[in-house]
Amino acid sequence: MNHEELSGQEIVDLASAFYGSATLFAALEHDIFTQVAALGDKAKVAALAKATGTSERGLRLLLDACVAIGLLAKKDDIYANTKAGALSLVAGAKMDLSKAILYNRDVYPAWGNLGKLVKTGLPVEAPELHLGDDPERTRRFVLSMRGRALAIGQTVVPMLDLSGCSTLLDLAGGPGTYAALIAKANPHIKCVTVDLPAVSAIAAECVKQAGVADRVECRPGDYHADIYPAASFDAVTIFGALHQESPAQIVDILRRAHHALKLGGKLFILDMMTDSTHTQPAFSALFAINMALTTEHGWVFSDEEIKGWMKEAGFIPGETQTVPPPMPHWLVSATKG
Repeated sequence: MNHEELSGQEIVDLASAFYGSATLFAALEHDIFTQVAALGDKAKVAALAKATGTSERGLRLLLDACVAIGLLAKKDDIYANTKAGALSLVAGAKMDLSKAILYNRDVYPAWGNLGKLVKTGLPVEAPELHLGDDPERTRRFVLSMRGRALAIGQTVVPMLDLSGCSTLLDLAGGPGTYAALIAKANPHIKCVTVDLPAVSAIAAECVKQAGVADRVECRPGDYHADIYPAASFDAVTIFGALHQESPAQIVDILRRAHHALKLGGKLFILDMMTDSTHTQPAFSALFAINMALTTEHGWVFSDEEIKGWMKEAGFIPGETQTVPPPMPHWLVSATKG
């Protein structure tokens, strides 16, 4: 497949694209979009500076930059959220991605060391930083996953065929958000969501806040090693986790899932995936680098590759479904034959 080549101007624009990212991160760090929404027609520089505890000079520069790149609108010195910003950048909004985007700020320094990854093939920071060693970063990571899952899950959960299912195992479930959304949408289903101890502890808080702690158990564990009783679940979900694993690890994890499922049980894998060239969608190809910078085996696989590993683990692969924007996730299902 031939991709459209960049023009000279587009190359220059790409070289400074991080200006926009840094502007977005700073605006979220200072709660700009939420305060703009709260102030309404009083959202001028002075009022926003007072509400956010920032300098008027610095804030004016930031606000005008946000307008310039389309994050905010401005009329008569009054700032307003865009339609997309109101949906995804205001705290508590329907598609709130603010925490997920802010976690990108944590991996921002790692991207500055991409040349080191290219030379060594190894991550430039220890995965343990966001998996327990640094409690604050771990919490930001888990809550960012929660924000992303809340936005994506509203679309994904209705895509799951859970007919005939009463028990579900959610492997590497992070903050338990998908399990909670599944439990809410399917009152007859009980879920067990599993992740590393530091992550699972935060998940228990999130599940309790969601009001489904009676039907979602947050279990500390490790899907690389845990073995569950044979044929004990009707469905298994692995959402947004396998892109940190090698092909051999993926097959091993899928075999464990196969062991845990009843005959005819259902497997659902949601992840960033690419086509067979590993170059499209473009975001997924870039996300592969993001994973490699922070995890030993991080990458992005194709849907055809995951179906091959499903077969190797004893599953009968089903269809690939594309999840609607803004994130290019694909959902692949399978059954235990």
